[in-house]
Amino acid sequence: MSGSAYKDAGVDIDLAKGLLSKMKSKIAEARRPEMLAPVGGFGGLFELDLSKYNQPVLVSSVDGVGTKLAVAMMMGKFDSVGHDIVNHCVNDIIVQGAEPIYFLDYIGIGKLRSPLYEEVLTGLAEACAAAGCALLGGETAEMPGMYGDDFDLVGSITGVVEKDKIITGGKIKDGHVAVALASNGLHTNGYSLARHILFEKAEYSVDTELESLDGGSIGEALLKPHTCYWNAVRAMLESRLPIHGMAHITGGGIIDNIPRILPKDVDLDFDTESLPTPPVIQLIVETGGISRDEAHKVFNMGFGMVFFTSADAAESVISIANAHGHEAAVCGKIVAGNGTTRI
Repeated sequence: MSGSAYKDAGVDIDLAKGLLSKMKSKIAEARRPEMLAPVGGFGGLFELDLSKYNQPVLVSSVDGVGTKLAVAMMMGKFDSVGHDIVNHCVNDIIVQGAEPIYFLDYIGIGKLRSPLYEEVLTGLAEACAAAGCALLGGETAEMPGMYGDDFDLVGSITGVVEKDKIITGGKIKDGHVAVALASNGLHTNGYSLARHILFEKAEYSVDTELESLDGGSIGEALLKPHTCYWNAVRAMLESRLPIHGMAHITGGGIIDNIPRILPKDVDLDFDTESLPTPPVIQLIVETGGISRDEAHKVFNMGFGMVFFTSADAAESVISIANAHGHEAAVCGKIVAGNGTTRI
């Protein structure tokens, strides 16, 4: 066989190497001083400065963008999904009080191509830099016959928190209140149902423009990047506000995510009207005839992050959230119960 047999079979090693080389300057923007090796080694090296901590605990999480990638494919726009996976992973670990320190990505694709690859990595690097998190490395797997024309995007993150500052929700008690920070849309959950309703049932396209979306297109509304709440959370922690619990509202909505941190002797009475529902979510719910209970289980319904604090600290939490560009409001109160969310 010729020297290009692997390329003829659908895998272009030289293309992958060339595209990564082009992106190294962009990736370098998402560095931290603890990184010991450049991107491209067999393993990413990160030297944790133990002098900064008494009892450091590493907090890790892994997640994917899901079928939001199908919308990105329809739009031919891929930078926002890089932001999505980083911001989702960051939010997942900061709810335990952890500072995000490094991130790893995985791209599985049927056939590597430009500019998809560069746009995804650009989004990853920009989001990591914005969160002060190192983009330590990653893997791109070109697998013809496995993904077809599609691709998958997965991320893994590691953070660090002092052991005595881990936020578990265990201190939440009767009389505390919940404060919600707004989402800007679906974030990265509910896209299988959203696509079914909008593109199959309603027969819209990604280019359909609607007044209810402020004249913007459905595709643009669906691709809004997942909001990152780290800067606001960091400011709250540095201000020593009594943050007794945090919940990142992802798949399962407020119904399933909040009970993950509630003690078993309390409930949350949740005010679903405390923040506005993003127009794109409202469009999906109304077009699909989705019940309120199901909507709050599938979508975030405008609630991106929920904090639990004392009643007298709620205004300070809201003020810090506002200062970092997030709409926020008291969204409920803690009462005696059995660890559930009541809407």
